[in-house]
Amino acid sequence: MKSNVMLEVSALKVRYGEVAAVKGIDLSVPAGSIAVLLGANGAGKSSTLNAIVGLTASTGSVTFEGQSIAGAPAEAIVKRGVSLTPEGRRVFPGLTVAENLHLGGAAHASGAELAARVEAELDRFPILRERYRQRAGLLSGGEQQMLAIARSLMSAPRLLFLDEPSLGLAPLIVDKVFDLISQLNEKGLTVLLVEQNAEQALEIADYGYVLQSGNVVLQGSSAELVGSDLVKQAYLAE
Repeated sequence: MKSNVMLEVSALKVRYGEVAAVKGIDLSVPAGSIAVLLGANGAGKSSTLNAIVGLTASTGSVTFEGQSIAGAPAEAIVKRGVSLTPEGRRVFPGLTVAENLHLGGAAHASGAELAARVEAELDRFPILRERYRQRAGLLSGGEQQMLAIARSLMSAPRLLFLDEPSLGLAPLIVDKVFDLISQLNEKGLTVLLVEQNAEQALEIADYGYVLQSGNVVLQGSSAELVGSDLVKQAYLAE
């Protein structure tokens, strides 16, 4: 793992009524790295991300760049430099691409700065420039995923959470998404990735955690996880 831990999570627990979704997990994400959370549906991956960013009630310790963000409201966490691209993209279908992007950045910039951020995302995602005045609900699944990521980047995060970014996309688009994640990381963005496509996720990740039933059952470098029997049998089956 790379040094200089950006995110440190300790004894994180999430409950939904009587159901314990996350059972006291520990994880850390070094600055400049890509970390991945692997696990089957219901393992607690999305609950972990949502708890860290303040969307789901939780207990435990969460520190970002050395300062506690546990219990902070989601808006404050985003302003601190953490952004989430949720599972299922969740763009606003009745709004245009332009309006979605502005919503992603309006709380963090205005005027020339907001316009510059929009322009940067249109440069990063040329298809969004072509679709700029179209309603987001008319975009393809891949285009909506690009818009969802661009909207997350409008807040200029230093740590980006991506929840199942390849879900439901054609293989060619999946490749583009993973290439994009690598490019963002090369430019200095730290990434925590939840992904069921373990093979491609481990190709770009530095480190990973395997969750089962709300517990971390395995962690290690991407090479260590690729070589583990558990990962091979559960996630890398031919």
